[in-house]
Order: sequence, then C-alpha cells, then structure tokens
Amino acid sequence: MDHDRYLTFALAKGRLADQTLKLLEQIGVTCEEMKDKTSRKLIFVNEERKFRFFLAKGSDVPTYVEYGAADIGVAGKDTILEENKNVYEVLDLGFGKCRMCVCGPSRAEELLKHHERIRVASKYPNIARDYFYNKKYQTVDIIKLNGSVELGPLVELSDVIVDIVETGSTLRENGLSVLEEICPLSARMIVNPVSMRMETARIKQLITEIRKLKES
Repeated sequence: MDHDRYLTFALAKGRLADQTLKLLEQIGVTCEEMKDKTSRKLIFVNEERKFRFFLAKGSDVPTYVEYGAADIGVAGKDTILEENKNVYEVLDLGFGKCRMCVCGPSRAEELLKHHERIRVASKYPNIARDYFYNKKYQTVDIIKLNGSVELGPLVELSDVIVDIVETGSTLRENGLSVLEEICPLSARMIVNPVSMRMETARIKQLITEIRKLKES
C-alpha cells in the first residue's frame, strides 16, 4: 500500500456535501479551502490525512466511484439505486432522510390495488420499474420526467408518480398523497471495489471513526 497515495472523495454538490464536510470535521478531517465559496478550484486537499475532495452532480457520484476516479463517494440512496453502478455501499450517514414513494390522487389507489396497467411518471425510471415489475408484479408504462413530476397526474399525463417525499407539502397543495412507500432514503457512503481491496485499512478506519461518532 502506498502511504503517499491520496484517497479521493466525490461529494454530491449542495446540502449533502455541506453535511458530509461537517461530519468529517467532527472526526478531525478539515478542508478549509472548500469553505471558500469564491474559489474556482475543482479539487481540494487535506494534506494531513492525504485526502482529496471534489464536488460533482449527485447523479455523477456513483460513476466517478465505479470507474475509480474517486475511491469514496457520498450520494443519496435514491441516486445509488437509480444509477445502479458497481460500487460498495458501506455506511448510512443518517442525514438527508426522506422516502421514495408512489404518489397520486386518491382515485389511483384502486388502480394500484387491482394491478391495472397504469402510467407512472418519474425522475427515477429504474427505481419505478424495479418496484412495479419486481416487487408488485404490475405492468406499467414508465414516463421519464426531469421537472415537476407532480404535474403528471394533474394534466393526466400519468396515473401516479414515483418521487422523493420529504414533508409532503407539495403533494397536499396539489391534491396528491402518498399511496405506497417504496423505501427510506438517506445519504450513503459508497466505495470503489478495487479501492476497498487496496486501501482496506484506511477506508475501514474512516468508517469506524464515523460509526463511533454517530453512536456517541
């Protein structure tokens, strides 16, 4: 093992990155230059622990980790499920909690109960497909949307949607509700399989430090 080698982290931009950095600070890993919002740097370094960090679009984090451009990544469970990359999920970080749900108007409940063929709009077509085909054994037509999926049932593009639910306020304001819960979501740490073999001690030490912090 090369002790001079940097461990590289890919962090999902925004709230997840901020919360990850706060968590790392609690175990003594700091990266002051990342706090400079005016910086145009793309890669940031902690020389003491030989860690490198970069920010990426959330959906790209599993790709960086799968191909070894990053040893470790932090992304939402929704992203990990949707992207379905060859990575190890090693730790639930416990923040960014929400749920992946099937939502729609109350009239759609009967369609779900009777396994009718329905249209499902979602930003997460792979998660939606897996849930309906492999767990409910219901044939559905999946419609991929990138914007406000709540519009789907309102303009009769779809019968239901599959989306992340935090408070449910947007659903309620539009006459929709949670009809079925698919799975709980939160921020997860993922690791490249080769990095896990090559840098086992360093990665396991990091995981242990975070686990101890969360248990304290």
